[in-house]
Amino acid sequence: MSEDGLQLRLATPADLPAIERLIPRSVRGLSTTYYSPAQIEASIVHVFGPDTQLVSDGTYFVVGSGERVVACGGWSKRWTLFGGDQHKSSADPLLDPATEPARIRAFFVEPDFARRGIASRLMRACMDAARAAGFRALELGATLPGVPLYRAFGFRELERLDVPMPGGEALPIVRMGRALGGE
Repeated sequence: MSEDGLQLRLATPADLPAIERLIPRSVRGLSTTYYSPAQIEASIVHVFGPDTQLVSDGTYFVVGSGERVVACGGWSKRWTLFGGDQHKSSADPLLDPATEPARIRAFFVEPDFARRGIASRLMRACMDAARAAGFRALELGATLPGVPLYRAFGFRELERLDVPMPGGEALPIVRMGRALGGE
């Protein structure tokens, strides 16, 4: 446990209900200045949600305050760039660490725990784990509220995308990447 009483650990299947509750609170609480209410609600239904493969792979972390999960985020050795189980339509193949970037995935923080360095703690854990797995680069699909965090960690913009959602809404995201050195 850290000085602030928060504990970072690998997520387990038992954490999935807490993660499922956290994600909508995080998206609704931290995205309002970046996305419209319609984009937020559609993204919660069609894009954001737990990716159970990350938990199964042992590449997803949670941060707890006592029994409460207050943040989550991870990295992946698989092809999917973003989105929960409901966003996937096919198998998620493994990446080659020598030639393909690991993915940084699904960072969500309770709004009342935002701006306390928790996402930075998650990012450092993910970078260390991906590096230990032999990856040389990282890539992610950033929501607009996440772009400043990722820039602070040396990610650069690769392209801007609009993720189409049912009902005519689209979710703007930014695909970002960086080399993963021995820092």
